[in-house]
Amino acid sequence: MGNKIRVLVVDDSAVVRQSLSSILEKDPEIEVMGTAADPIIAVKKIMKEVPDVITLDVEMPRMDGLTFLRKIMAQHPIPVVVISSLTTEGTEVAMKALEYGASEIIGKPSMNPDVFFQESHIMLCDVVKAAAMSKLKRKNPEEFKQQDESTAPKPAVKVEPVKKPVVAAGMPSVAPKYTADVVIEKGNTNDVIVSTEKVIVLGASTGGTEAIRVLLKTMPADMPGIVIVQHMPEGFTKSFSNSLNQISKLDVKEAENGDKVIRGRVLIAPGNKHMLLKRVGKEYIVEVKEGPLVNRHRPSVDVLFRSAARYAGRNAIGVILTGMGNDGAKGMQELHDTGAYTIGQDEASCVVYGMPKEAFKAGAIDKVLPLNKITEHLVQVGQ
Repeated sequence: MGNKIRVLVVDDSAVVRQSLSSILEKDPEIEVMGTAADPIIAVKKIMKEVPDVITLDVEMPRMDGLTFLRKIMAQHPIPVVVISSLTTEGTEVAMKALEYGASEIIGKPSMNPDVFFQESHIMLCDVVKAAAMSKLKRKNPEEFKQQDESTAPKPAVKVEPVKKPVVAAGMPSVAPKYTADVVIEKGNTNDVIVSTEKVIVLGASTGGTEAIRVLLKTMPADMPGIVIVQHMPEGFTKSFSNSLNQISKLDVKEAENGDKVIRGRVLIAPGNKHMLLKRVGKEYIVEVKEGPLVNRHRPSVDVLFRSAARYAGRNAIGVILTGMGNDGAKGMQELHDTGAYTIGQDEASCVVYGMPKEAFKAGAIDKVLPLNKITEHLVQVGQ
């Protein structure tokens, strides 16, 4: 990739192209090599110089983003970050883009696209860097056909853009990299009530949407309750949960505050909210709450894992999957220290071997497994 990550920005809006370029160029590790108003222009630019990453709007004239993405992944795979609007149609198309091979998705700003918020700046640059590290493989056109046929129509979900406080235009200041301490204090593990009921807590980032899909598709209906943090923007986790629910024997839903964690149920943390595992008597529930970015993420895997260490202890099974960075490593260490059983995805099957690598380096992983072996092992240890 050279010294900088070279990015091609593809969007039919000149204002969005300018805004994205301006934000990306302010990161010393990123260089915008060009912009394109539609995929036809993008193809001509790619023929002259291949970018390291493409940011792609999915709703464009002449050729839609999904068609362009399919052509890229079938002919010359390039990491793609999908920039999608927070609408029902936009979130559904973005989820399809992930199935087709997009590395990441991020929502367009809900207000004036020329004004990026501090957190949006952090997330945009981070997802571009994560995409640049992704391991891609060329897709056979038949794979797209099979994916389309296996996806049943999903119920429409109305997603309203959420207004956020605006910061002054220009270069956003660098936010502190908070730990899980800002959301939940480290608890006394001696307070954990002994129970025979297991609970699975799982964290993932880049490549995680497909990895989670692979795991849940083959899981039996009587699995212990599963609580998942997948790094994903606000507005997209509802569609993600719905799509998983259609292919799994388990009941999969976007988590709501106070939801019970029970056998046969999977709860996905809503985008832009932290999710914690809590205990009420002998039952587990989830708490969904606001809070600062933790390890530059919200939801954060560290927050979930720390809460599981505090309230489930050795009754928990921790799983960390593909993703860039170190979110989840400290929380996994805390889980491990309580006697919880921990699993990390192996390097060969990861799209980005970052989060599992950091947890392994910390000595927090009991078992390293390829993705296609994790479900079978969870069935065994979850009894």
